[in-house]
Amino acid sequence: MFTKNIKHNLLLAILIALGLIIMQIPFTKMVGVNLKFTLFDFYGPVMGAFLGSIWGVLVVLVMQLVNWAIHGFDASAGTLIRLFPMLFATLYFAKKSRAILLVPAVAMIGFWATPEGREAWYYALYWLIPMVAYFWHDKFVIARALGATFTAHAVGGVLFAYIIKLPAVAWIGLIPVVWKERGLMAIGIMLTYLAGKKLLELATKKWALELPEIATKKQ
Repeated sequence: MFTKNIKHNLLLAILIALGLIIMQIPFTKMVGVNLKFTLFDFYGPVMGAFLGSIWGVLVVLVMQLVNWAIHGFDASAGTLIRLFPMLFATLYFAKKSRAILLVPAVAMIGFWATPEGREAWYYALYWLIPMVAYFWHDKFVIARALGATFTAHAVGGVLFAYIIKLPAVAWIGLIPVVWKERGLMAIGIMLTYLAGKKLLELATKKWALELPEIATKKQ
C-alpha cells in the first residue's frame, strides 16, 4: 500500500510538472487583456477524466496557483479571471453531469444582464454548445472537448463582461474569432486526451495503478 501511494504521488507530481511546463507555451493572445492562452488550455480539462472530478480540479488548481506564484502573484483582473474557467472545463470533461450545465446557463443570463451583453446578446449563444454536446458526452471525445472548452469560455466570458467590461462592439467583433479559437482548443483537448490515455494505460499497467478513466471506460 505504501509503495502504491508513492507511485500515485509520483504520477501526480509528473502531471503537475508537465502542466507547469505546458503553461509557459503560448497558443494565442486574449483580447482585451495582456494575457495569452497557452497549451495548458488543451491539457487542463483532461485531468478530470484521468484523475476524477475532485482530484482533477484540485490538481488543475494547484498547477494554476504554482504558476501564479512563479510569475510573481500578478493581481491583475485578467490573471485572476484566468484561474476559474479551467476548473469548470475540468469538471465538464470529467464526467457527464446535468449539474455542470447550470454553468453556461447562468453565464448566459449573467451576460445578458449587462448593458453590453444585451446589445451583443447573440455572442452568448455560443454557450449553448456545452448543453448540446452533453447528449454526446460519452459517445464522442470531440463533443466532450467542445463542451469543456465552451464551458470555460462561458465562465471567462461572463467574468470579463463584469470585470473587464468590454464594449458591445468588441464582443460582436469576437464572434467570428471564437469558433476558430475554440474549435482548435477542442481538437487540442481531444488529441491530448487520446495521447494521454495511451501513455497512462502503459504507466498504470507498469506501476499497477488505477485511474478513473483507465479503469472504468474504453472510448
